[in-house]
Amino acid sequence: MTATPWASRAASLYDESYARRYRAHDEEFESSEPCRSFAEWLARVCGAFGRPIDVLDLGCGTGRYFWALAGVRSLTGLDASPSMLAEAAHPYHADRITAGSITLVAGDLMTHPFAASQFDLVYSIGVLAEHVPLDAPLVARIARWLKPGGRFAFSTVHPASPSIPRTLGRRIGERVAPFAPGAAGRLLRRRLLAGGMYADETHVRELLAAAFDIESLTRFESEAHLHCLCVARRRAA
Repeated sequence: MTATPWASRAASLYDESYARRYRAHDEEFESSEPCRSFAEWLARVCGAFGRPIDVLDLGCGTGRYFWALAGVRSLTGLDASPSMLAEAAHPYHADRITAGSITLVAGDLMTHPFAASQFDLVYSIGVLAEHVPLDAPLVARIARWLKPGGRFAFSTVHPASPSIPRTLGRRIGERVAPFAPGAAGRLLRRRLLAGGMYADETHVRELLAAAFDIESLTRFESEAHLHCLCVARRRAA
């Protein structure tokens, strides 16, 4: 299966040298308040099930958060970079990982064929609406992979993040967008969201409305970005 440009780019950029540096950075986890907050958030999401669960880490990289998961029967880590997955084979805090089994998969999240209703939890940190677009087709794929009542937990980069260059065009667009009518307003909003590379609360709600009930949707600031942090539950068919 041909990889999408997003997966090809990730496989190229996140080569062996980059993956080693990224994995070395994982060892500084304990000194990073944002990373600890993400880990605590994931533990709470897992705990909400109250039973053993099957989990997919979408864009797992070096497996930075594997150790934070609790009550996991099976864990699948998907990433487009074989070099990052090689590092995920010996992830941070490996001695604290409690998942019953771990499977690492080299693949494109836009095209990889997971089975319907395979997972209780799909989570993704620092990938969606950051390195790949968060859009309706991807949300539909994730909904198919989840069991009814399963959860989708993810972060996005908020379009108000200070990490996004405040160009003159962006500043004008932000002022005009709330008042632009119809198709012109929708087009302007898509441009401000960079085609799904950023996502605010409104965009997240719109994308999830067809298949999910949102349990929480908050803003969170890391050292790199202002994020949306969302947990949504898959409705029964």
